[in-house]
Amino acid sequence: MNIQHLKGLIAAPFTPMHADGSLHPEIIPAYYQMLKANGVRGAFICGSTGEGVSMTAKEKVVIMDAWASCAGHDKEFTVMPLLGGTSLQDCRELALHAKEVGMDAISFTAPFYFKPANVQMLAKVCMELASVVPDIPFYYYHIPVLTGVNFPMIDLLHELDGHLPNFAGIKYTHEDFMDFLSCLRYSGGKFDMLWGRDENMLAALSLGANGAVGSTFNYAAPLYYKLIDAFNRGDLETARELQEQSIEMIRLLGKYGGIATGKAFMKLIGIDCGEFRLPVKNMSPEEFELFRNDTIQLHFNSYCSRIPAVLKA
Repeated sequence: MNIQHLKGLIAAPFTPMHADGSLHPEIIPAYYQMLKANGVRGAFICGSTGEGVSMTAKEKVVIMDAWASCAGHDKEFTVMPLLGGTSLQDCRELALHAKEVGMDAISFTAPFYFKPANVQMLAKVCMELASVVPDIPFYYYHIPVLTGVNFPMIDLLHELDGHLPNFAGIKYTHEDFMDFLSCLRYSGGKFDMLWGRDENMLAALSLGANGAVGSTFNYAAPLYYKLIDAFNRGDLETARELQEQSIEMIRLLGKYGGIATGKAFMKLIGIDCGEFRLPVKNMSPEEFELFRNDTIQLHFNSYCSRIPAVLKA
């Protein structure tokens, strides 16, 4: 398989939900149009931001179908679902559905209850799953802060190279820059290494990252494209200022309870994705007003993603 190296920003979309926590997939076509209008190049669906671990396999099928129906025709927009990590059988069935509806790639993270004992066992699980759909690119999702599985990814590349033909690369959501650089340069840059820490994008760019997957790209894509442009022009001072702007925005996630704050940002730009499912904490109405005031202080409206006029009409 010819390994495509994705470039630019790939959003990790929120899964739209009604007030009662049920899926609201009818929002997804407008969501897709908004991402496209802001230069986003793809969607990594049902991941951490998309609450994949809080969804049933049937619900993931609904979300895959919704994204496929509106973005499946778009050859310049990559849609990649995270299949899961705990039930290999569920992941196999979801992989087959991903192929059926035309997903561009699939992703899988480490089993995080019965954890693999070593990197060889992790590679074996990846091969077991990815071989079900040998003509679809397979990405491993490295996020040890949530899975508790933290083998060096350079070791996983060695284990999979030559043994898994559709292995395309890694979504790398970790801060080990030494390991990330080794992976980027492995075998002449053979595999696609997608950066996954928005607050460290500038550092990743300096090492050679060309593609990134992130939650804040949903609602602040223009900020990151300005950062990338400044870096490419060699204007490092501006790039640092823009990265600090990103960091100040991301600090609000911690201030207001964590990952669910992202849906509050989405509400501000005009796409209401509802709330996160339990056990994630959501904001109270009073907290939302305090949050809104904080975003005003950070001039969020000056760099946030915009809703295209056609969707406002």
